[in-house]
Amino acid sequence: RPSIKRQAGSYYYCIFSSPSTCSNLLTTAHLQRPIARRSEAGGAEYKDDNDNDNDSDNDDDDDYERPPIHHSTRHAPPLFPLRSPDDDRPPPLRAALSSFGRRASSSAVSLLRPPAFVPPRAFGFPRAATRLLAAGTDLEWPTSRVRSTFVDYFSRLPSSPHTVHPSSACAPLNDPTLLFTNAGMNQFKPIFLGQADPASALATLDRAVNSQKCIRAGGKHNDLEDVGRDTYHHTFFEMLGTWSFGDYFKADAIKYAWELLTEVYGIDERRLYATYFGGDASLGLEADLEARDLWLRFLPPERVIGCDAKDNFWEMGETGPCGPCSEIHYDRVGDRDASELVNADLPEVIEIWNIVFIQYNRDERGLSPLPKKHIDTGMGLERLVSLLQDVPSNYDIDAFAAIFDKISQMAGEEELRKYGGLVGEEDVTLRDTAYRAVADHARALSFAIADGAVPSNEGRGYVLRRILRRAARYGQQILKCEPGFFTKLVPTVIDTFGEAYPELVKNKDTIVEVIDEEERAFSTMLDRGIKFFNNLRSEMADQKRTQVRGDQAFFLYDSLGFPVDLTELMAEEAGLTVDLDGFAAEMEAQKTRSREARYANKAGGGKRLELIAEQTAWLADRAIATTDDDAKFQWHVAPEARVQALFSAEGFLTDRPATEGQSLGIVLDRSPFYAEAGGQENDVGVLVLPGGGTFRVDDVQSYGGYLLHTGRVETGEVNVGDAVVCQVDYEPRKRTAPNHTMTHVLNSALRAVLGDGVDQRGSLCNADKLRFDFSHKKAMKPKQLKGVESRVREIIDDGLPVTSLVMPLKEATEIPGVRAVFGEVYPDPVRVVTVGDDASVEFCGGTHLANTAEAEAFVLLEETAVAKGVRRITAVTGASALRAIEEGTALETRVGEAESFAGSDTDLEALAVSLRKDIDAREISAPLKADLRGRIEALQKKAAAAKKALLAMRVDRALNAVGEQILDARTQGQRVLVTKVDIGADGKAANKVVEAVRSLAPEMAFMGVSEEEEDSGGKVLCFTVVPEGMVEEGLRADEWVRNALEASGGRGGG
Repeated sequence: RPSIKRQAGSYYYCIFSSPSTCSNLLTTAHLQRPIARRSEAGGAEYKDDNDNDNDSDNDDDDDYERPPIHHSTRHAPPLFPLRSPDDDRPPPLRAALSSFGRRASSSAVSLLRPPAFVPPRAFGFPRAATRLLAAGTDLEWPTSRVRSTFVDYFSRLPSSPHTVHPSSACAPLNDPTLLFTNAGMNQFKPIFLGQADPASALATLDRAVNSQKCIRAGGKHNDLEDVGRDTYHHTFFEMLGTWSFGDYFKADAIKYAWELLTEVYGIDERRLYATYFGGDASLGLEADLEARDLWLRFLPPERVIGCDAKDNFWEMGETGPCGPCSEIHYDRVGDRDASELVNADLPEVIEIWNIVFIQYNRDERGLSPLPKKHIDTGMGLERLVSLLQDVPSNYDIDAFAAIFDKISQMAGEEELRKYGGLVGEEDVTLRDTAYRAVADHARALSFAIADGAVPSNEGRGYVLRRILRRAARYGQQILKCEPGFFTKLVPTVIDTFGEAYPELVKNKDTIVEVIDEEERAFSTMLDRGIKFFNNLRSEMADQKRTQVRGDQAFFLYDSLGFPVDLTELMAEEAGLTVDLDGFAAEMEAQKTRSREARYANKAGGGKRLELIAEQTAWLADRAIATTDDDAKFQWHVAPEARVQALFSAEGFLTDRPATEGQSLGIVLDRSPFYAEAGGQENDVGVLVLPGGGTFRVDDVQSYGGYLLHTGRVETGEVNVGDAVVCQVDYEPRKRTAPNHTMTHVLNSALRAVLGDGVDQRGSLCNADKLRFDFSHKKAMKPKQLKGVESRVREIIDDGLPVTSLVMPLKEATEIPGVRAVFGEVYPDPVRVVTVGDDASVEFCGGTHLANTAEAEAFVLLEETAVAKGVRRITAVTGASALRAIEEGTALETRVGEAESFAGSDTDLEALAVSLRKDIDAREISAPLKADLRGRIEALQKKAAAAKKALLAMRVDRALNAVGEQILDARTQGQRVLVTKVDIGADGKAANKVVEAVRSLAPEMAFMGVSEEEEDSGGKVLCFTVVPEGMVEEGLRADEWVRNALEASGGRGGG
């Protein structure tokens, strides 16, 4: 209404159909205590406590009908809180009011400047309505625009444009040290550590920007247990990030952040606070006054705050690059001094951006300056969007709206079909907790599976399984959803994020299938688990216990599939605790979970030597060139090389030689040794030292282009500058090369047999075998295995040439049919290995054959599951394959002879059992093994059928004989008959005999004794039947059997 009763301290609202323009202004209302209620038509209407028809000021508005506010979260217009008339900020909407034919008095227009967000509950606005008002397709700052604006700003900076470096997978399959990508900097670790391959794209980066997919669940950064309980924790989130690698530093980083937030996004600078590192005596570091002074160019002193190392010193881990950081915080309330609330973990004052100044390296000796200083910044996308959309939490932004709507449609009861934004004690039914947890977990699972991770029983797979089961419990128990509801959320997640992340669309079928299978498997146990817990809860109440015992929690885990954190969550909701120490003891005793073995140094089992940023910088500062390893592709060479550096656990040896028995790493100027990479194990061998001594090389790794040859001085000594002779042990490489080449051919063969959905998920090539992990949803059928094996063998028999060519990465990616490992970072230029003309084309830096015929033979030994949706093939080549083929042929001959066996059925059955054991124990072709097992099963069925027929004949004869004996006994007036019965040890046959006795002589007590095999001295079957009359006289059937069997050491009853 154009005329408003103005009161100092009141809050006012302006409703727009589109926040990007004021021309569609609908109405304004003075709402001292607005009340939202749903209309019968499913919309929402708002009533002012002071709204009545006695207001003389609104006569000119009697014919104005307020448009409805639709309940649909995709189209609901946002409601902006407005300041009171005392607000002195300039009015922008005079023309908008005029366009509606209304009085445009300055007093009315002055209400219409929407400031940054004021929490609705501060003035009585119902929390339940907050989401209704947050969503809409016409938002000025939808999530997609916030994301693209960030990337565009940095990529188009005139003075220092940043490279748009794509988000890495949130499940880093090529980094075993990480469960999940938990920060934008993860993929840039090689740069920070000084280990980036000089030929890789990473090594050429000066500046970068992206929005990184992150998951924080498990490991050091684990938010899983908090998700749902509050409105700001997530397992999956997007991290907007920027990086400078030895380029600009603090001044520019702070300037860019300030400019983007205040000038581009238009955030009210009066609500911003900045922190800086205030120093730490224990670290020997003074306050970061440089960062403080840089912030004072933009903010007053009271909003530039020094903080301790806990809040403002960032570290990658216990060791590695680190440095002070500066955080930008935002006050949601405004018009106050909120400096005391910064870093107080309150939702009203939140951190939005962290700028890390990476300038130190930490090792066992402490902190030391890095040779190059870097910038690493991170800002949570969802949190930033919540500010720009003026909503109270991350879960109220548009990115969650459609997911919440879908959950609402599947909730089982009316009162559960509306999200209310409640937390803590206010969320009595846990409805809103469940909404947040389910929506978050649907995002996390969809993105992780799209990136190649799958639920399993260990590692990141087990974390995903925990996430899914947590969501399933919330949905089914709290929201009363039907089993299978979680899978139905996947299309909504993909619709919401598929444009920004096309991998979701590409892998939609896989995501749905994996989640559906997992959800079905757990749904069968969920009801049993909840029932068990509820019964346990009642039992504990009777016993006045408040702690779930470790063995009970373990039963839920081991038998019912409840992760212990889910049991903890249910216990907490019931006011109980869980004995986690007891649970851990049960886990250890049962040994149900596999433990990852720690990598041990191949030379003596000590700690592996690594060159990180400090060491590679030390080498570079001394003008030590990276190792020339071009000779690694040559065979049977023994080049001379010069020792450039000696590195031990204590650091570089600069003033003394390494002596006999000492373990260390040697950096050479050139080397023919292959460093471990691409799934191929490293070369081994010796370095011949001056004077004839030797250094045994057990491990070779590449760090930033420097090859570290790790091992032990066997004899003599070695010093920096010495000339050594490199002698690779080519025998292991000779056996490794065919395994590596046939891994490429196997990859191609799998795609030919199974289709283009096959992607490599990992590999291992060594002197003994090859192992290949690939994406495939089901176990391969024997026919498919045979097809793959035959295809590889054909390529070996064809004797195809194996060639390699180094070419620009961009050009190489355009080669038709070229294959690259998912998630792998390749150098530029890249080496392309081709088998034949197009039998296989892959990026690869490994050692290979010159011709496929050199592999001699190929045998696919095994195909198993690694995780859901990931299969593993193990195979051998060369001499090992020839032995496997020979053994397979011998077993095939024996099975053929068994199929022509003319002996007894008993002997045939024994022969089949013996053959099956041999087949299972031998390493032979997997498709052949499957075929032989099938033939053995046919033999066993044949023997069993013949045995069954023979037994039927024996039973018929036995029944006739027993009948005759009963007639003779009755003729002689006998009341008891004990006789031998030839029915083997068949219990069903014994029942037939008993029924015959009851029919022919119901008054007679009968005992039958039968040997399993006639006159074998083996197993004996004894059975009796006693009429009621004789039982009353004292003859009990069970006692009779026990007494009879006592002589043979047997026992019985019944």
